[in-house]
Amino acid sequence: MPVFSRLVRFLAKDGKTYYGDAILPRGVSDIAKITQARVIKGDIFGAHDVTDQIAEVKTLLAPLASSDVGTVRCLGLNYAKHAAESKMPIPQYPILFYKPPTSLASPTADIPVCLMAQDPPTVDYECELIAIIGKPTLNVSARDAGKYILGYAVGNDVSQREWQLKRGGGQWALGKGFDGWAPWGPGIVTGDELEKSVGKGKGGDVGGLKIWSKVNGEVRQESGTGDLIFGVGELVEFLSKGTTLMPGDVIFTGT
Repeated sequence: MPVFSRLVRFLAKDGKTYYGDAILPRGVSDIAKITQARVIKGDIFGAHDVTDQIAEVKTLLAPLASSDVGTVRCLGLNYAKHAAESKMPIPQYPILFYKPPTSLASPTADIPVCLMAQDPPTVDYECELIAIIGKPTLNVSARDAGKYILGYAVGNDVSQREWQLKRGGGQWALGKGFDGWAPWGPGIVTGDELEKSVGKGKGGDVGGLKIWSKVNGEVRQESGTGDLIFGVGELVEFLSKGTTLMPGDVIFTGT
């Protein structure tokens, strides 16, 4: 599994694009504020090295290149408070839908809203914890799931409510799958690194993570992984039953 701590993909000031291990300035924990990274050589899902070569970061990109992404699985209604707000029952099983890989975008990219999505203007935001699969995963228990996860990131499951709930024939993906509607990043943090800060949650999950989103500086969403209905380990167990999850599969764990 990975030898990096905080994986980033970035355009460097030398004009080249690299994978790297983020170098956090002293007293800084926000990957978005890095200016340097140690260049990674090799296969990030296999044999790789964090080299001594330090590159100057110009722009942080989506953490994985499109060629390294498999499927984009998403979970709906996975926070107890959100279910209560929506006046919907707690689901008995995880609610699964997919976004196309073309929905993935860099964390600071503008979100395009095509003409179809503008009618009516009901575009919404959903800040979510993301788990990235690091190796083939089949019939894995929740307790062992962490061994198969490359790391964790955050993302925005952008949604057009009218097409998601009313015009999509019950298929959520139509209202959530437009190009650029899953910005994520700015990096992928390993489970070991997160555990140093927040410890473990139930069943070996990462625990104690706070998640929030802001719109024009105003906090609109605020919760934490303690409110998850199905934890990350439970989701990996459920999704890997009879279906092999592959390296680079991205899992949005719900809002």
